[in-house]
Parts: sequence; structure tokens; C-alpha cells
Amino acid sequence: MATKSAVSDAAERAMRSTLLTLSHRHALGTLATRVPITRPMVRRFVAGETLDEVLPAIGRLGEQGMHTTVDVLGESVTHETDARAASARYLAVLDALAAGGHDRNVSCKPSQMGLAISPALARENIGAIVARAVETGAFVRIDMEAHATTDATLALWQDVRPTGLEPPVDPADGPDVGIVIQAALRRSDRDVDAIIEAGGRVRLCKGAYKEPSEVAYPEKAEVDEAYGRLMIRLLRNSRYPAIATHDVRLIKRAVQVAKAEGISRSSFEFQMLYGVRRDIQEQLVGAGWRVRVYVPFGGQWYPYFMRRLAERPANVSFLLRNMWRERGRG
Repeated sequence: MATKSAVSDAAERAMRSTLLTLSHRHALGTLATRVPITRPMVRRFVAGETLDEVLPAIGRLGEQGMHTTVDVLGESVTHETDARAASARYLAVLDALAAGGHDRNVSCKPSQMGLAISPALARENIGAIVARAVETGAFVRIDMEAHATTDATLALWQDVRPTGLEPPVDPADGPDVGIVIQAALRRSDRDVDAIIEAGGRVRLCKGAYKEPSEVAYPEKAEVDEAYGRLMIRLLRNSRYPAIATHDVRLIKRAVQVAKAEGISRSSFEFQMLYGVRRDIQEQLVGAGWRVRVYVPFGGQWYPYFMRRLAERPANVSFLLRNMWRERGRG
């Protein structure tokens, strides 16, 4: 007979799988963006829809002692004009961050830059962002998406990295280009080793995509174990890693390893999502650790929002109930 805990875990896995599937349903996304009831929940995870809205949020985080990275929401672009427009929005963000004295740090998705249309198009668009980052002394992080794009994303990262530049005084600064590795993928051990060898900067996350068990660990315990193993390897051997997790046990383990092995607090940072575990963000900053908040903004928030719900399903029933009620009125 299954235990209560096992049943609960199975239900949570099923809910997460459903939400990740729904994140790709464009019709539901169109409906969600039109329903007023979703706005308060969305604003917890998304800093605004325009650049003018996000800049004050970045400023407030800076006043609290937190660093930031800005994500212009959008992904899975299928038209070249949309991909070029997305690249142009990032150029405007980099200019605004530099002009406002904010952290010059952005994160972008290859699929938003046209990877599905053409790797060359994505390389051109991200290359333009990197060129502006070099001009403004900014750091660019290339996000990792579903496993089928991992090789192409790593190739993009290798192609657009600037060379021959003086290293920044603070290793957290740019100009430079970093990459993301998802601990859930079985291949990530060898990818981390290769990036360390290349002197690259890694943001380590668990992974927020629905992946087949052949390429990803299906159980949470396996993902946690892989994350802990890769995290310690990065802390010991890599150049300014970003430990991106809200898992308190893993955060405590990173702190313990850093203290025990004399790893400088200025040689790595914790990264957390805007609106998620703000209490832990404040505690870490208060204890003298570096924290960077991933700040998304833009009108194309639906896929990102659904992945956040998949990570924390408690609010799902309320949201979906109201969405269906609004649909019935239409």
C-alpha cells in the first residue's frame, strides 16, 4: 500500500508534468494574457511588461544589496522579424542599464533569437547583443532550454564569446558571456567538465523542462544528487559559478563547503528568481553572500509563468478555476 507521502509526491509530479505540457499551448497562453484575474499572480514572478516598469524593480533590488540579471521574456520564435526585434529589445535594455547605473547583466534564450529558424540567425542576433555588452561592459548569459537544443546552445556560446579582453576587476562583471547547465540532464557532468576546461562561467540550475527519462533523471532525489555533485565541482574548480537554486538544503551545503574549504564569498554567487523565496534572498544577503535575482519582464510571460507554477503548484487550482470561469463568460 502506497504511503501518504508517496501519493503526494506522485500527485505533485503529475501536476508538474501537466503544467509543463500546458506551457506550450499557445491558445491557452493567449487566453491567460487576456484574463485580468491572472495579473496579480503574474506580477509576483514578472517585474512588468515594459522597460519603464522593470527599471524601478531593479533599482529596489539594488537598494536591498542584491545584484540582478534581466530577461526580456519570449521564446520559440518562428519568424525572423520577431527574432531581430527581440535582439533589438536587448540592445535597448543594455543601454538603459548602463545609463541608469544598474547592474549590466542580461540573460537571453536562443529560441527567442531564432535558433529554430537558423543557428546562423541566432548567432547573428546574440552576437549583436554581445557586441553591445562589450561596449557597455556588460555580462550576457545564454539560457539553456529543452535538451534537444543543448548542443546548438553550447555551440552558440562558444562562437559568441569575446576574446582578447582584459578580465574585469570583479569576476562577477563583464564583458563576458556565460552559459547555463541543467543538473537534471544526464549529460551535464561532461558538459561541466568541458566548460571548466574552457574557462567558462556556468549558472547551474536544476532544469525546468519536461524531458524524457532517457536524457534526464526522472526522480527528484536523483536531480538533487546531481545538482549537489556538480555544484561542489563548480565551487572548487570553475570561474565564478552561479548557484541557481531555491532549495534550502543545497544552499546550506554550498555555504558549508565554501566555509570549510576557504572558498571566497567573492568567487561565486547564488542566483534566485524574482518573486521566489524572497526571505532566503534577504537572509543570504544579510549573511554577506552574493545574491543575483533573475528579473524577467515583457508581454510574453505565459510559458515562463507556467514553468514557475510547475515548480510551486499550490496556487494552480485557484488560477485555473478562475481562468475557466472567465472563458465561460466570453
